[in-house]
Amino acid sequence: MERSDERLLSETLAAVAPGTELRDALERILRGRTGALIVLGHDKVVEGISTGGFPIDIEFSATRLRELAKMDGAIVLDRDITRIMHAATQLVPDPSIETRESGTRHRTAERVAKQTGFPVVSVSQSMQIVALYVGNTRHVLEGSNAILSRSAQALQTLERYKSRLDEVTGTLSALEIEDLVTVRDVANVLQRLEMVRRISAEIDQYVVELGTDGRLMSLQLEELVGGLGNDRELVIRDYIESTREHLTVAQAMERLSTLSSTDLLDSAAGARAMGFPVMGEALDASISPHGYRLLTKVPRLPGAIVDRLVDHFGTLQKLLAANFDDLTAVEGVGESRARAVREGLSRLAESSILERYV
Repeated sequence: MERSDERLLSETLAAVAPGTELRDALERILRGRTGALIVLGHDKVVEGISTGGFPIDIEFSATRLRELAKMDGAIVLDRDITRIMHAATQLVPDPSIETRESGTRHRTAERVAKQTGFPVVSVSQSMQIVALYVGNTRHVLEGSNAILSRSAQALQTLERYKSRLDEVTGTLSALEIEDLVTVRDVANVLQRLEMVRRISAEIDQYVVELGTDGRLMSLQLEELVGGLGNDRELVIRDYIESTREHLTVAQAMERLSTLSSTDLLDSAAGARAMGFPVMGEALDASISPHGYRLLTKVPRLPGAIVDRLVDHFGTLQKLLAANFDDLTAVEGVGESRARAVREGLSRLAESSILERYV
């Protein structure tokens, strides 16, 4: 699915989630067993493929939509789902547009979605399902119970992966302090970060689809991954210059995010996505971090100061060896910040090594 389709699908799922007036209308239509074809947007393209029916331009409400669905033909809403523009209209999209559907209503819905770029909702009278057509994507709405069941399983999986991620990131911190990091260590952390990111994104989609029923799950997700921030980017920034392909951080992140689920289980694939060689003993080659990730863990240290410190010292080891005067020589680092950096890195070093060896 293209990024634009993903974004539009997410917005549409939010618009039809439990607790919204549109979802109330769809459930009324399902209970009434009348079926419906609803276009969520109105412009000249929609006008051009519409014929007959009634131009009404009235305020949207669930009860009005339910009553209008009793008539044959499609209903056209405005983009913001605040007004009903047309009712009982016949949609005649371009017949040359490819469709995978067989039923008349669903074929029309898919073609209209592709031709207009607006989401289209199809309520099946016989099968009692609601299908969303967004670009080239078809998504069938499910009840909250089914989604909650899947999301609960996803949360349990996320907890296990997050626990393992905490272990490998803690180990990486200790190895960075001791300057014993290998390519394999970095690849393992990136592998876990990407796994957690993907599961979190899946649960995020469930939260959107659940609407008001997903509030508790949203809190659970935030508790699990809220502290991760941009750790994936920081790890890549720490080591990207040690690679041979000279990728940008954005390129490395993109390559990591496009790894298949199978490749993601392989440390070599993660290292390759970063641009590291993986032949022979390359995964066990020693590399040193710049210090971005650990510096961001120092409280109240602005990102601009982190960048200046890294630019000035170059590596984490030089940062750890820097004395008070060395730190205050960096632009923007006064006595209080120098003290905070020294004390913050010292605490991180102590806690990381204790966690690893105790």
